[in-house]
Amino acid sequence: MVTYIVRRLVTAVLILFGASFVVYQLTALSGDPLEDLRASNAPNREQLIQARTELLDLNTPAPLRYFGWLAGAAKCLVPFAASCDLGASIQGEAVTTSLARAMGNTITLVTTATVLAIIIGISLGIITALRQYSGLDYGVTFMSFLFFSLPIFWLAVLLKEFGAIGFNNFLADPDIPTSTILVVAIASGLIWALFASRSWKRRAIAFVVGAIVAAALLTVLDLVDWFSTPGLGPIVILVTGVGIAFGIVLLTAGLRNRKALFSSLVMVAVGLVAYYVVNPILNSATVWMIVILAIVTVLLGMGVGYAMGGYDRAQSMRAAALTGLLMGFLIVVDRFMVTWPSYVSNPRVRGRPIATVGAETPGLDGTFWVNGLDTFTHLLLPTLALLLASLASYSRYSRASMLEIMNMDYIRTARAKGLSDRTVVMRHAFRNALIPLATLVAFDIGALIGGAIITEQVFAFSGMGQLFVQALQRTDPDPIMGFFLVAGILALVFNLVADIVYSFLDPRVRVKA
Repeated sequence: MVTYIVRRLVTAVLILFGASFVVYQLTALSGDPLEDLRASNAPNREQLIQARTELLDLNTPAPLRYFGWLAGAAKCLVPFAASCDLGASIQGEAVTTSLARAMGNTITLVTTATVLAIIIGISLGIITALRQYSGLDYGVTFMSFLFFSLPIFWLAVLLKEFGAIGFNNFLADPDIPTSTILVVAIASGLIWALFASRSWKRRAIAFVVGAIVAAALLTVLDLVDWFSTPGLGPIVILVTGVGIAFGIVLLTAGLRNRKALFSSLVMVAVGLVAYYVVNPILNSATVWMIVILAIVTVLLGMGVGYAMGGYDRAQSMRAAALTGLLMGFLIVVDRFMVTWPSYVSNPRVRGRPIATVGAETPGLDGTFWVNGLDTFTHLLLPTLALLLASLASYSRYSRASMLEIMNMDYIRTARAKGLSDRTVVMRHAFRNALIPLATLVAFDIGALIGGAIITEQVFAFSGMGQLFVQALQRTDPDPIMGFFLVAGILALVFNLVADIVYSFLDPRVRVKA
């Protein structure tokens, strides 16, 4: 394995060297960095041209200039030297500075969208594979391909119109009309019916229950003015936590494992106590405080699972840790909701919290929770656009992979042995179904870090894509090369990661030199 990784890294360095040389020469031949100055009528035009020529070293031929750039880029490999030099843009800003800013925005945007697309897409793909040719299967397939076929710029504009402008208008007077409640109730009933079994009687019951639950929930939220002063509260957190505990145990250990179930329920009780104990501490919360509390919660859950014991302590530890982590997530979400009114009433927000452009509200000075809400409201629409556009590929690939695995001989053998459906799906089929998805996920992550160019353009999000396009328009070589270096390294690294992941997902796969 080590020899294989070393060989791949050496090959990657050679590929980057050759590709970067070609890209640098193409960039140099694509236009004139002095074009805007040559057309200028400024009295100091000659001085400006001379200054930019010296800044970009344009008097040196492009092939030789490349090696000067390479020498500066090589300094980035020296750890703790702080001497990384990727050149400067035509405005005189260091590429490392603009690249760090753009990477931060893009990673924040892309990470959220990609993680959600992977989790939701793979889950939908597996569920539809297990319910092949059902109404749910047809419904998910239709919606997936609908969003996949929509142009991303048009989808983004629709989200801005109805997800931002329309919702902000609604928040000015959050009164839900009866017609809206009826439409949402019918839609909810149809979704519940899709998830029900193929029996028409059960589908009808699911439709009625789903419609009633949605209508009752919207009515209650309207009566208590929840959209103006949202929150979860201890009762909702408790009920949701119990549901999470049963769901996690069902998926990871099976409800017959009572020790795992009791461990998860203990963590629900611990989470409810923490709701009252931790809330005063969260007034001065920071990112690191949240991370430390999350780590403590996971360790506590593992300790509870180990203490409860059972025939498989690992299952109890895993279920309790996941339940505790999600309970902590509910508490954090509740705190953000409680902060919502003060964020909306901020003079910088002016009662229109869902943003349509930018990565942050200029001049907003608030607490950790206010700034967190500001980041969330700015990321919401572009994340949804990327999520809906990429959901189809993950759901279709995971569905096809799961269908292929479920028809394998070893799956039939597992069923013949009398194993439960949960054990067959989660322990035998799911892991093997992820093997072909490893390549897709690795490729998408490596590509998306390069920037979602169209989405960033529509939402005026200053990320890697915008950096590349603007540099290309100005024939600005150093930012283009900085972009290429980051995108190229990530693409090669994630492809290597995909190869290594194969051996962990399937012991029969061995990565050799």
